[in-house]
Amino acid sequence: MKKIFTAATIEQAKQSACEEFQVEESKITFNVLEEPKKGLFGKMKGEAKIEAEYEQTKIDIAIKYIKDVLEAMGIENITYTVTDTDNGCLIDLNGDGLEEVIGKKGDMIDSLQYLSSLVSNKVDREYFRITLDSNNFRAKRKEYLEQLATKIANSVKKNGRSSALEPMNPYERRIIHATVTDIEGVTSKSTGEEPYRKVIISSTEKRRFNDVNKGNRRGSRRDRKPKEHFDITTSFEKDYKKPKPEDTLNAGLYGKIEI
Repeated sequence: MKKIFTAATIEQAKQSACEEFQVEESKITFNVLEEPKKGLFGKMKGEAKIEAEYEQTKIDIAIKYIKDVLEAMGIENITYTVTDTDNGCLIDLNGDGLEEVIGKKGDMIDSLQYLSSLVSNKVDREYFRITLDSNNFRAKRKEYLEQLATKIANSVKKNGRSSALEPMNPYERRIIHATVTDIEGVTSKSTGEEPYRKVIISSTEKRRFNDVNKGNRRGSRRDRKPKEHFDITTSFEKDYKKPKPEDTLNAGLYGKIEI
């Protein structure tokens, strides 16, 4: 992207270019076309004219998009710290009013991360991963999920019943799986379709029941005496309580629930 800027001085023209492209001066290539000339008594005559060239990177595109969204939300004066990652970058947002940007359980910041990735990856075919963080939210969320996975895994080991967690995005599901992997006696798997895909934690050990003690404690059904029963219902009540054909249409609808 090239554009010509004019001003009273070279520095003012460069500043105009920075404001136009919304980037630092170091990211712009300048070519001075005209300079003001000194006239009588040292007074400058004419204007400064420069050609400014700026090539947007995916990071610049992402930051500009995020900045536009935040300004539309009334959130300004935000600083952006960029850290390179293996196949992209981490953009850390710092400033006031960012609680609204994070949202409940990080829903808002995840959405902004997804949209900024889409916008920045329109430049070329090579995928560039944009990760957003704010006020150390990602680290806090990771710690919470690890504690949650450990708590549920220990409960599953104790009672032997599988437990399903709430739907999570792929990043959070990986945290759960990684935590469960380090806990003996349990396993985890993902099930369902996005965006409702969730993790199920199950025990790898079979449950054991002491039928002998259970029988001694409660007694055998065969040894129990049947209670005397007197039928005092009228013939009308007997006919009224007979099963109707429509009563059997939905039989078993809620008889068995599978996770």
